[in-house]
Amino acid sequence: MWRALTEPEQLAGWFPTTMEGDLSAGAPLHFGFREGEGEPFDGEMRVFEAPTVMELKWADDILRFELEPDGGGCVLSLIVTFSELGKAARDGAGWHVCLEQLSFVTAGGDLPWAPPDRWREVHPTYVERLGSEASTMGPPGERERVHGSE
Repeated sequence: MWRALTEPEQLAGWFPTTMEGDLSAGAPLHFGFREGEGEPFDGEMRVFEAPTVMELKWADDILRFELEPDGGGCVLSLIVTFSELGKAARDGAGWHVCLEQLSFVTAGGDLPWAPPDRWREVHPTYVERLGSEASTMGPPGERERVHGSE
């Protein structure tokens, strides 16, 4: 699973951007969207403790990935600290879809849905659970132009 979090060819199957830079605490990172879905941006590797913890500044948000052994496998936890409450439902649904993609990628299977369609399917649940304050931002403009709105 650690390779799926850190190797470019593995990230390409599930993570929404490329990730360029040294995999070491304090290193600057550069992220670029695929398929023209947004502008590139910079971040930072905040914590890197292979093979169990990776925390990075991803634009204005903080992403923390933790792997914990579980029998013959592991449990992955993703903790996202959003810079703006209003995007929590939008981005929460996005990370939900990304993690589902990760499960298919690591199992060697094909996705049974298109990611934008799956996002539109799970997003209402995040709106309902997180409330109106966490739902003031819809899909990013470029993503909406490319994939359509809810």
